[in-house]
Amino acid sequence: MPKSMSELSQDIEARVKAIAERVAQYEGFEVVEVEWRGSGRGLLRIFVDKPGGVLLDDCAAVSRQVSTILDAEDVVPGGAYQLEVSSPGLDRKLIRPIDYQRFAGSKVKVKLKAPMDGRQQFTGVLAEAAEDGFAVELTPHETVRLRFDEVQQTRLVVEI
Repeated sequence: MPKSMSELSQDIEARVKAIAERVAQYEGFEVVEVEWRGSGRGLLRIFVDKPGGVLLDDCAAVSRQVSTILDAEDVVPGGAYQLEVSSPGLDRKLIRPIDYQRFAGSKVKVKLKAPMDGRQQFTGVLAEAAEDGFAVELTPHETVRLRFDEVQQTRLVVEI
């Protein structure tokens, strides 16, 4: 039975992530996220980070190496894709429990999959993180505890 578009996208993302992680580990980077938007000439995005931040030359080096491997291993069906390698940015997504632990004390905006007590978004300080969820301090007297499976997306809030 042929794979659905969603299954194909997940397969491509998983294969690309494995390749990117090999390259990133060698170069001293962390792969934060891999996104595949396929249709025609698909868009493949790889977000990398390292202590002290990522420079343009860093992104170019990872891009060259990953692109060479992707082409050699024919990871993207048809071989037509546009590759972008970049930093996750100041308003980066928090994806893994370790991301939540790393950014404890930072301001975050959380969007839930479904409303909780009439609210679907929360903004506050990431107070603590565990393996199954985290807490966000909304005010000094109000903290909400959330499970990772309830969350659609969490992003850092840029404060200037």
